[in-house]
Amino acid sequence: MRALVDEAGLSDRITVDSAGTSTDELGHPVDHRAIKEAARRGVTLEHTAWQFQRDDFDRFDLVLVADGVNMERMRRRARDDRDTSKLRLLREFDPAFDPRDPDVPDPWYGGEEGFVHVYDLVEAACRGLLDQLR
Repeated sequence: MRALVDEAGLSDRITVDSAGTSTDELGHPVDHRAIKEAARRGVTLEHTAWQFQRDDFDRFDLVLVADGVNMERMRRRARDDRDTSKLRLLREFDPAFDPRDPDVPDPWYGGEEGFVHVYDLVEAACRGLLDQLR
């Protein structure tokens, strides 16, 4: 999303960040397969995992989650209806969104092809989101 925002010339108006809902990956760099697929698409990934905290709701107008499991974790983390109203599934912004298949799958066990598929899904949703934000 950050690359799309930069490309659109909106980085002075839109802040993009990525965080987890668990402590499993805290402090770890991006998976090498994700870096490889991003590079193939002309995107550089530089990120160290951090965990979203309750106070982070104050920093963001919109909080996107990848799947139902993370949505539930974030709902439990929300302090009130205002926080909850900021939560959305990322794939909802994909013009081809199918509510019967709302989750971004975890590519971890899918080999490199899994990362290609996930990038395709995420990119479609991010382009749809950027269109709405414009």
